Amino acid sequence: MTAATSGAADMTVGGRIATLGDDISTDLIYPGRYLFERDPARQAAYALSGLGAEWPGRLADCPVVVAGENFGCGSSREQAPTSLRGAGVRLVVAASFARIFFRNCINTGLPVIQSAELSRAASDGATLAADLSRGTATLRAPGGASETFAFAPLPAELIAILRDGGLMARLARSRRARA
Repeated sequence: MTAATSGAADMTVGGRIATLGDDISTDLIYPGRYLFERDPARQAAYALSGLGAEWPGRLADCPVVVAGENFGCGSSREQAPTSLRGAGVRLVVAASFARIFFRNCINTGLPVIQSAELSRAASDGATLAADLSRGTATLRAPGGASETFAFAPLPAELIAILRDGGLMARLARSRRARA
């Protein structure tokens, strides 16, 4: 399964899963002592390092992060989602998100799914393929059994932002189209 693919009528993302617990703050996602780093590729070295030194390396093989309740709580630092993107994360699933973190993900081009059911069912090493436009996700356990879940699809406006790579890229594209 590829880390991210995109078709004309859908937006499908997926890959191998790394799971996290509840109440993962932006300070744990991207510790404040690294805020000096602006380049997402360099931020990747610190992504989730608030949870332990092994986490940035774990993300290299896991383009899908699945968390519990209240993912992204705390400060509104934009580096939290950009560090995840820089580390190769292509999708974040959580039972619930801090509102500003959810929007920062969309604005920086990182797809998100809010689904308590999918969050509870996911496990480390499983794989996920999710169609953000249609609101369906197939979870495949390491042993091969699969289960399909439904979630609220992202609105077309948010899909358009994600397709363009984030809000700033979307605005630039809109300006070019008007010129």
